[in-house]
Amino acid sequence: MGKIKNTAFEVLYASGMMNDDSEFIPIIADGDDKELKNTEIPSVLPILPLRNTVLFPGVVLPITVGRERSLQLVRDVNRGNKLLGTVAQKDYTIDRPEKEDLYEVGTVAEILKVLEMPDGSTSVIIQGKRRYQIREFISEDPYFKATVEPLEDISPTDDNEFNAIVGSLKDLSIKIAQFSSNVPPEATFAVKNIENSTFLINFICSNTDLSVEDKQKLLEIAELKDRGIQAISFLVKEVQMLELKHDIQKKVKTDLDRQQREYMLNQQMKTIQDELGGNPIEQEINALKEKAKEKKWGKDVAQFFEKEVEKLGRLNPAAGEYSVQFTFCQTLLDLPWNEYTEDNFDLKHASKVLDEDHYGLEKVKERILEHLAVLKLKNDMKAPILCLYGPPGVGKTSLGKSVARALGRKYARMSLGGLHDESEIRGHRKTYIGAMPGRIIQNVKKAKSSNPVFILDEIDKVSKHFHGDPASALLEVLDPEQNSEFHDNYIEHDFDLSKVMFIATANSLSTIAPPLRDRLELIEVSGYLLEEKVEIAKRHLIPKQLENHGLKKSDITFTKEVIELIIDGYTRESGVRELDKKIAKVVRRVAKKIAFEEDYNKKLTRDDIREYLGVTEYSKEKYQGNDFAGVVTGLAWTAVGGEILYVESSLSKGKGALTLTGNLGDVMKESAMLAHEYLKSHADELDLNPEIFTNWNVHIHVPEGAIPKDGPSAGVTMVTSLASTYTQRKVKKSLAMTGEITLRGKVLPVGGIKEKILAAKRAGITEIILSEQNRKNLEDIKEAYLKGLKFHFVNTIMDVLEIALLKTKVDKPLKIS
Repeated sequence: MGKIKNTAFEVLYASGMMNDDSEFIPIIADGDDKELKNTEIPSVLPILPLRNTVLFPGVVLPITVGRERSLQLVRDVNRGNKLLGTVAQKDYTIDRPEKEDLYEVGTVAEILKVLEMPDGSTSVIIQGKRRYQIREFISEDPYFKATVEPLEDISPTDDNEFNAIVGSLKDLSIKIAQFSSNVPPEATFAVKNIENSTFLINFICSNTDLSVEDKQKLLEIAELKDRGIQAISFLVKEVQMLELKHDIQKKVKTDLDRQQREYMLNQQMKTIQDELGGNPIEQEINALKEKAKEKKWGKDVAQFFEKEVEKLGRLNPAAGEYSVQFTFCQTLLDLPWNEYTEDNFDLKHASKVLDEDHYGLEKVKERILEHLAVLKLKNDMKAPILCLYGPPGVGKTSLGKSVARALGRKYARMSLGGLHDESEIRGHRKTYIGAMPGRIIQNVKKAKSSNPVFILDEIDKVSKHFHGDPASALLEVLDPEQNSEFHDNYIEHDFDLSKVMFIATANSLSTIAPPLRDRLELIEVSGYLLEEKVEIAKRHLIPKQLENHGLKKSDITFTKEVIELIIDGYTRESGVRELDKKIAKVVRRVAKKIAFEEDYNKKLTRDDIREYLGVTEYSKEKYQGNDFAGVVTGLAWTAVGGEILYVESSLSKGKGALTLTGNLGDVMKESAMLAHEYLKSHADELDLNPEIFTNWNVHIHVPEGAIPKDGPSAGVTMVTSLASTYTQRKVKKSLAMTGEITLRGKVLPVGGIKEKILAAKRAGITEIILSEQNRKNLEDIKEAYLKGLKFHFVNTIMDVLEIALLKTKVDKPLKIS
């Protein structure tokens, strides 16, 4: 068998035909077919399945090997005798064929070359040698192996009919190459120069545009004469089809120039549109104009819209700008210009709705009812911008829905958390690709009303970015003097937002920009007492979770004791979000028992709660006593409410060093230094020997070191702790304190008083020391929160120490004099 010339490979790669198993150009190696017949075939061959192609004896075929099994087979064979058995798949889409997915007759192939391509794939050049038939598969792993039986190709000798068949095949192949643009010139060159009849038949059978099934039928024909006759029948059909296409193209060919062709096509399109009922583009524009007649917008908006529709009519519908302009006009129509819902001025109904949906929150409810009262009397009032701030889970966001229901208004909500692009507020100019209105206008459009209740959630979490400052863009939205002419970049016309009732929510006011905070009417929504949480659970949370989980009231009963256990042992929050999750978990466990028909207590007990929720996650904050010197209870504010914290201090022999531990921030460290310096400068008033400060090291520690702590409010706690340590005097029992100190000994006011008072009540504290300037803060706190507490209001540190330190010393005082 002759070898393949280098030019054949160059043609193959230059034409880019080696894509995968199904796209190829067969190459023929002309020569004597005796070498094919004399090829020795092993009794056992590795079998390589081929997708979408059939290999014929004598044909050289490039294939791309991608399947793992095939790659393993090629590597193993290439290292050995280079012989393998190729066989076509019945279905080329199967990625991992089984033996029943393969034909039984295939062709023995020799690997001529294995090429690693630049894109990482592996290409293999194989040459068909001899037909065979699979007798039995003996292995499938790692690839197919089978026992095979060689098949002979029966060639006629000195047969004139066979020579005529070969000549016909050659003529038909050349004719197809002339008609078809898909056949490369190399194929015609190859057909003309093949002298061996056997090779010519196999080359044409391989190169014919036939299905795998038809090619397989040709391969299975043993008589070369019969194989040639069958191939002629296929080629005749292909020639007839190509001649028919050629005749049709000649008949319809015209010499129309571009303008004539476009004119003719447009006339045809117009005729078809008239038959179908008119031009659809004109119908769309007319529909927009008809819809505009129903809008309640003002004269200036109507003129603006009419101008934009006229611009739409002048655009070519095939141009990309047409769809942009059409969307813009549609958006103008969808906006609720001067469309308002009627407010419900039944104040008793509004009060009832607010009470039904939320327990407590008296300040917020009172402010909303005030707004309704003014609106009822005046019937014209610019909407106020309320801002509800407080810890998570206290009902700030859900309150907006209640307000909308009470007023009978539509409800819209926009989350501002993480917003950093100014265009989210003001929109993009419509000249940009994919432009759209800002989210303010989008939500108003969705609400289909120009006076909805609009919740701006998490306004404290707006962030700056190189795309702009969204907080600055909100200044126009949230200013009653400006938002009557709110300008959205996409709409390009002022839109009135003055009737929208904006309600913002925030967890902290410190991160809100001052100009923005100045436009807000701030209403604090503080945490709940234990008793309030119990009522919220009974009225809202438990009925909601029973409904969500398909249970009835009779299926489960939460007693007050059980609810208190869940609140104290499994939640630590100012709101009720975590409590809602724990109740949902209990209800799910009960639902499972009901579904499995298991016995359970309908009236929940403490043991049931421990079974359903596990061991208690939190130990209740409790006062730890006053048996040790230097241990003082302080009050702190956190994002989830108030907490008590302990400040501990101890002495050791040394040179007067001050050590601070407990993950303290800079401000808190400064408070400790202030406390220490104050005691050093007022040692005489406390009957302290000044040498104590130079002969003893002092260590201040705030427990729970994994939690960062900062702020000035622990100043009085630290100075009391140090004074107790140096004097070894006991601290008054059940006492807690909060306040900032100065170097002159003044006690300054601090914030979060309500949350701190609630934390003190939870811990069993009975007396609290506050700055005199914090006295006014108690006036806004419910009497129920203050019940059982005694308050001491102080002006100086000496006032604090006089109240906090007892005359008696601890049981085993240090000898530090």
